Amino acid sequence: MTIASPARVWNYICGGKDHFASDRDTAEKVLAAYPSMPRIAQATRRFLADAVSLLAGPLGVRQFLDIGTGLPLADNTHEVAQRIAPESRTVYVDYDPSVLRHAQALLTSAPEGATDYIQADLRDPETILREAARTLDFSQPVAILLIAVLHFIPDAEGPREIVKRLTDAVAPGSYLAVQHAPSDLRDGEMSELSREYNSAASATISARTRDQVAGFFDGLEMVSPGLVNLPQWWPGEELGRDVASYVGIGRKPASR
Repeated sequence: MTIASPARVWNYICGGKDHFASDRDTAEKVLAAYPSMPRIAQATRRFLADAVSLLAGPLGVRQFLDIGTGLPLADNTHEVAQRIAPESRTVYVDYDPSVLRHAQALLTSAPEGATDYIQADLRDPETILREAARTLDFSQPVAILLIAVLHFIPDAEGPREIVKRLTDAVAPGSYLAVQHAPSDLRDGEMSELSREYNSAASATISARTRDQVAGFFDGLEMVSPGLVNLPQWWPGEELGRDVASYVGIGRKPASR
């Protein structure tokens, strides 16, 4: 309770109610350094819903592995997927025990599908894959969702190797969706944001360049519009240049 949690800080920025004083203090420092963060958070949630709608709709995915899910808000992964395909199955993963408690209480599957929750760290993909296999069939396509989580894994802990282990474990026709903090978009403000966040929170942010984020999609086929700055996901809309983040979806080909 006395150390800021990434999930609770994000919840505060998104306008949620599940946070403590330590989380609010850190969030206010982040907001002072980067006042557009609430708009980025709102756009990130919109990207998640759009990505799941695309995956469950035209792309036909029925299984979702949402890692670093955070505290429940509106339009959670299984809710979006099951509105389109009630038989969809979702496994939520987070290392924060408060997330697990809220998920178990609030995220209820449609009877045609399934929803499960795992308390595990992204740095431990073996545990995630083993536990997720209780609900997901890895011989069939799975959408791996890494939304606003990879930037909490520093380079020294092998984030690309972690992502490769996850994508190697899923069937051809599976997808990877990523949202990641940028270091080469409005980098002065992002550096200040990272400094403030890292000085107070229990996890540190490692913002990355576009080329570095693209490395997470090695061997995958990018879905249009590719790896883009968040506002470019909705061409023709004006979100403002201060809404900065990299997003993309890649497909695992049959030949991999």
